Amino acid sequence: MIIIKTSSEIAKLRKANKLTHDALDAAEEAIRIGMTTKELDEVIRKFFAAHGVKSGFLGYGGFPASACISVNEEVIHGIPGDRVIQDGDIVSVDTGAYYEGYYGDSARTFAVGNVSQERLALMKSTKESLEIALSMVKAGVRLGDIGHAIQKYNEDRGYSVVREFVGHGVGKDMHEEPEVPNYGKPGHGVRLAAGMVIAIEPMIAMGKPDIKVLSNQWTVVTKDKSPAAHFEHSVAVTTDGCVVLSAE
Repeated sequence: MIIIKTSSEIAKLRKANKLTHDALDAAEEAIRIGMTTKELDEVIRKFFAAHGVKSGFLGYGGFPASACISVNEEVIHGIPGDRVIQDGDIVSVDTGAYYEGYYGDSARTFAVGNVSQERLALMKSTKESLEIALSMVKAGVRLGDIGHAIQKYNEDRGYSVVREFVGHGVGKDMHEEPEVPNYGKPGHGVRLAAGMVIAIEPMIAMGKPDIKVLSNQWTVVTKDKSPAAHFEHSVAVTTDGCVVLSAE
């Protein structure tokens, strides 16, 4: 069931996502060559604690950290640990504050040190496809049109869309209906309505789209070990557009 949010609910979601945005800013400021992904996760945990909220990710489905931190070939759901961030890595950080019963959810991919032009181009394409999707969001638009736009933009540039994982509704649960794929057929899919809150999150691979889940049952990697990028915003649908809740 798709849940239409009230204005007071959207206000809480805006606060949760503003805290999420600011936590990602803190991660961007702290990330450096030589730090571990666990140390980066600790930056986010401390940020949330300092603002009197918890991470919505910590303990969600048993996830053991405050953020998913995924490096290079890790697409999503990377568990922070002893992996050391190296010069030239691209690092995706996905997190969300839990504020008064509502979830924030946003992700960015950061370039660390001397990153290759190929990896920077992948990040650029992924981020730009999210921006295109956001520009399309308004009541009456179908999710198939949005997914198709993301898919076409990235595939036209030689990249692959990871299909096994998609965006989603967000509210009192981190993952609500509807699913928001990064691929689709124009004119098909759920029609957006004012008051819906959805997370749009392109997950794009430089190589083939095939993925696998590692033995920790969380971390998703590309089978061909090609790098991947991930950008995500949570948005509230309005009659004539959207409010990007996780933007500054």
